[in-house]
Amino acid sequence: MKQLALGISPPPQPTLENFIPGANAELLARLREFRAGRFAEAVLYLWGEPGSGKTHLLRACAGPAVVDDVEKLAEPEQIALFNAINEARETGGHVLAAGNAPPAQLPLREDLRSRLAWGLVYELKRLTDEERAVYLRAEAGRRGLRLPEDVVAYLLTHARRDLPTLTGILDRLDRASLEQKRPVTLPLVREILNFPDA
Repeated sequence: MKQLALGISPPPQPTLENFIPGANAELLARLREFRAGRFAEAVLYLWGEPGSGKTHLLRACAGPAVVDDVEKLAEPEQIALFNAINEARETGGHVLAAGNAPPAQLPLREDLRSRLAWGLVYELKRLTDEERAVYLRAEAGRRGLRLPEDVVAYLLTHARRDLPTLTGILDRLDRASLEQKRPVTLPLVREILNFPDA
């Protein structure tokens, strides 16, 4: 008989505290200043590849002056962001924005690209495999899962290694482990994820 797995382990809300900084410690310090209202610049712009943590960080600092995926903004939204940045400069406010490229390479109006570059610009650096392994162990522990080292190594060798993908894999393994009443092992990983034998 298969046990039904209930949603007993919802993902934690994004915070600056549960973000794995890796080589992004300086950025995290600036975001803490931003969130506390002590940030010296009008604009803080983050960029990086998908899965690098931009959206997590923006949600952790959520507010009216936070804009994600600026590269996708339509003309009226670009004008609104341009105006928000100008107003922030005049009033001592702050704008936090993120995109997939540095400001000069964004497919936006030239005046908006220059405004995004006015403040601090940070590229989110990728986590190392060791840092990803730390994340996997910590997230598995939060769920009450025991994740053997051979499973961690296997996932980092065979799966996409961005944190949203790894979190999704842990979701599937957690559910399968509960439903099948089996510990998380390499055979279970291969079975559930249809990964090849190593």
